[in-house]
Amino acid sequence: MAKSEDTPAVPAVETQDLTVAYDETPVLWDIDLQVPRGITMGILGPNGAGKSTLLKAVMGIVPPAAGSIRVLGQPAQFARKKLGYIPQRTSVDWDFPTTVLDVVLMGTYGRLGWFRRPGRREFAQAREALRRVGMEAMADRQISELSGGQQQRTFLARALVQDAEVYLMDEPFQGVDALTERAIVDLLRELKERERTLLVVHHDLQTVESYFDWVTLLNVRVVASGPAGSAFTEENVKQAYGGRIELVGNVGPLASTGSNSEPSSATYAQNAT
Repeated sequence: MAKSEDTPAVPAVETQDLTVAYDETPVLWDIDLQVPRGITMGILGPNGAGKSTLLKAVMGIVPPAAGSIRVLGQPAQFARKKLGYIPQRTSVDWDFPTTVLDVVLMGTYGRLGWFRRPGRREFAQAREALRRVGMEAMADRQISELSGGQQQRTFLARALVQDAEVYLMDEPFQGVDALTERAIVDLLRELKERERTLLVVHHDLQTVESYFDWVTLLNVRVVASGPAGSAFTEENVKQAYGGRIELVGNVGPLASTGSNSEPSSATYAQNAT
């Protein structure tokens, strides 16, 4: 039977009554989210808001204290192969003795399984991904020798070969150089064009509407979630950040097509105080 046009699409990620606690202290409380497929969502909030914890809960790295998580209509634990994860650089042991190419090849393990080793096809995909992020010449370099921007571009190359349906990225823009920032923006646009869903923890409020078409504002609870034009408002941002913001100007909408449209809505930055 054909699917009715009135049947709602299954969300890419859905949480219901999700609570996560560390040492009995809730860091996420009663989170209800429905993330549509194919959107690029920025997850915003102050330090300690639970942004990284939300991604880790979806990945199964931290267990929920209550509630449920579904990915593409399945319980999250049965959809791990459909997820791609880029952790914060500071959470990785960069002194581990492995090469850039080996890290990128790890992105193929999910589809190869435990018993198959990467072959010519996987090596070719990994080298092509490194070329696309400007890291091909460093394929045999030890990861301990990389700069912060090079480390992040290595993660981007790994994400490219994963070919996941949903990507979870934890602060990918944090502390990177201009070349790496450009590579990240290009990757976000490419994955969006491939109709992948991206959940990205982000800290720079001035770039939100340039990078994302959907926003979730979080501070232990969900303050707002929806299209950037309706969720990313001054009132919602102040509520999420406790009023420690100021209006700084205007930016244009998500620039996935190189649009030259006029700036349409306000963006905000945290006060230094």
